[in-house]
Amino acid sequence: MKIFINPGHDVQLDPGACGNGLREADVVLKIGKRVEGYLRAVGYDVKLFQYDGLGEICFDSNAWKAGLFVSIHCNAATGTAKGTETFSSGGAKSTRLAEKIQAQIINSLPVVNRGVKTANFYVLKHTDAPAVLVETAFIDNPDDAKLLVDREDDFARAIARGVTDYFANEKPLPDVVDTPIKSGAVGSHFNASEFVCHCCGQVRLIRA
Repeated sequence: MKIFINPGHDVQLDPGACGNGLREADVVLKIGKRVEGYLRAVGYDVKLFQYDGLGEICFDSNAWKAGLFVSIHCNAATGTAKGTETFSSGGAKSTRLAEKIQAQIINSLPVVNRGVKTANFYVLKHTDAPAVLVETAFIDNPDDAKLLVDREDDFARAIARGVTDYFANEKPLPDVVDTPIKSGAVGSHFNASEFVCHCCGQVRLIRA
């Protein structure tokens, strides 16, 4: 499966939102590279592309025939707003991916849960793959900005786990898998989630 990672904006051309001594383009590029590394480690084909041109980003993702598209951003408002929100295009697959990523971030970090939302952002409308845009935290809020610096790796791990959760749940799995009891077996019933392959999302058991 091909995963396209788009850290928002561009280090040279457009820094994006700024606050608390941070630039959005720099922060999300660091997070994006970590996401890329984690997903490659479990067997996904990953492409990371940061550029200011939204048309070029979508074209590159579509030409590469990405299976999923994840754009990573930092939010900004008045300095008092805080939290994480993930946007989908509104399609079922996009929404499920957004829910998985949002849940992982909320469960991993002390951020305000601003929820999963739909939006007509350019990159969500013009990519062929199920696409989401993750607003990790508010860069102009001191508390959120500190998390972006101190917990950079936790944001990346959560996004990567959200992607693997999406594939693990893309096809409904039985709650229980029956296997014959043989000598040395631990039992006759296992939770299917314990055997999910992180690469393909399938359950593979060899009967004795």
